[in-house]
Amino acid sequence: MPTNPNQSEDRPEGDRIAKLLARAGIASRREIERMIDAGRITIDGKPVTTPATFLTSLKGVSVDGKPVAEPESSQLFAFHKPTGLITAERDPAGRATIYSALVNALPKGTPRLMPIGRLDLNTEGLLLLTNDGGLKRQMELPATGIPRTYRARAFGDVSQAQLEALAEGVEIDGIRYGSIDANLEHGSSGKNNWIEMTITEGKNREVRRVLEYLGLKVNRLIRTAYGPFQLGDLPRGQAAAIRKQDLGRFLSTLKKREK
Repeated sequence: MPTNPNQSEDRPEGDRIAKLLARAGIASRREIERMIDAGRITIDGKPVTTPATFLTSLKGVSVDGKPVAEPESSQLFAFHKPTGLITAERDPAGRATIYSALVNALPKGTPRLMPIGRLDLNTEGLLLLTNDGGLKRQMELPATGIPRTYRARAFGDVSQAQLEALAEGVEIDGIRYGSIDANLEHGSSGKNNWIEMTITEGKNREVRRVLEYLGLKVNRLIRTAYGPFQLGDLPRGQAAAIRKQDLGRFLSTLKKREK
């Protein structure tokens, strides 16, 4: 049962219902708050009226009349997203989504997974997936500062000095992009250059916009790493579970970032 937040000045026991439901993989915290407003979430049959409802467990909680199971342990998967797939559960235009490929890429019995961040239609490479809504949110927040590394093939002329200047950040059309570590790959020649870029904010289409600002046209973009997790030699269209010990070490670093 919920604890009344007004019972004392101390923090109530447990966690907010939105956090627990996100942790259980129901939806993001923001979406859960909208579900509460719509009367879709109940406790022992009674609608939850405020997101400031604290619980010690999900016992008695239902969404759309269906009981919610207690959250499973956090899991993380790496998926090699091909181009031509939308990072969404469904697309109004009827285009194929990542879930079309994941049906055959994930082992049977895998819990419902949510993508951490997005890769647009024409971007390929590492896409992390989790059953833990809280972990998803932490990894997506710009304030967490988790680095994402990309390889971009771009047409046009650019110097290493121009790329190194991005370390100071850049403002494009009123949007400020923070420090970017960018380097020409050895062996790049001619008009098509391979550039490695590491960003920490993950703003919408950040890599493409910054390179276009430098006068380059991106014709291939691959995410190769997200935090300590690497794309490596994972085949295109395939998924692999991150080892529990590797995930555990990463979760420990996240806790240190929060302090």
